[in-house]
Amino acid sequence: MKIIAAAVAATMTSVALADIAITGTTKANFTTVDYDDNTTSNSVTTEHDLKIVGKNGDTTVNFGLEVDDGDTADNGLDTTDVYMTTKVGDVSIKVGEWDNGNNFLRGSSTTQNALEAKTTVGPVGVTYWSGHGTGDDKVTLSTDLGGVALKYVTQAKDTELAASTSIAGVGIAYHLDNNDTANTDRSSLELTGSLGEVGVKFVQIDTDSGAKADGDMWSGDFEDTTSGAYKYQNGADIQAFELSTSLAGNGVKFIHTKVDADSTVSGTRDADANKVVVTRPLASGATFELTYTSQDVSGTPAESSDTLDLELSVAF
Repeated sequence: MKIIAAAVAATMTSVALADIAITGTTKANFTTVDYDDNTTSNSVTTEHDLKIVGKNGDTTVNFGLEVDDGDTADNGLDTTDVYMTTKVGDVSIKVGEWDNGNNFLRGSSTTQNALEAKTTVGPVGVTYWSGHGTGDDKVTLSTDLGGVALKYVTQAKDTELAASTSIAGVGIAYHLDNNDTANTDRSSLELTGSLGEVGVKFVQIDTDSGAKADGDMWSGDFEDTTSGAYKYQNGADIQAFELSTSLAGNGVKFIHTKVDADSTVSGTRDADANKVVVTRPLASGATFELTYTSQDVSGTPAESSDTLDLELSVAF
């Protein structure tokens, strides 16, 4: 009996010492859309995400699971952001697949079995990323120069320059995507600050006639959007501003987005969008969010619309 008790105690100790964390989010949305051509649509969608993180010393394994709109044949259980991070000497290594994040110029993407190696050489951070093909190899140099954060990225015929700083309480961030291919450059300039209790943001996004801004940021979700005011289209220039504050325990945002189409590019259209977002935490532990969006697409009633989205979400 003593041997059995000792074995059980050892097992329990092993479980207790295991460095594993499980977190997740779930959200459900009811959305109704009233188009200017007198058609309407209603939908209910759900999204469930689970993240499991295990650690052993300097090595971490991340494993994500997601279920969108129920466990069906087309939208069942998927893995996402499955990768390992570790260190080899002074080099940080990341291997697997992960979302590379959004910015104003492009939406996020995931590459399977990618490799990232990161280190520092003096004041300069150096990152090498490979997606297997030589055309995918990417080198990023980053540093801070007099309070200005600088990042330079080179990948095949594509180079990027990002710079950000703060002057007198105003955040300034510039991003240039420069390509050897003619008429495919893109850039964004974002200003952030506050007026009293009101947060203020402004962004100007410019694209050449052969390039499109298809990012998913506070200015609007242009990622893979083929209609409406947030349609991604070549040569479009985008301006957006956001006002945010707290009112009676609610988070309140107003976002205006204006899209100026390039008249030399066929099929492009001017558009405007106004969005109001009200967020409130509930006593139940869930969060309620109401989003009302009015879109006006020049001369296209089938894409001009008023949308009401009601969302319940919880993080655990």
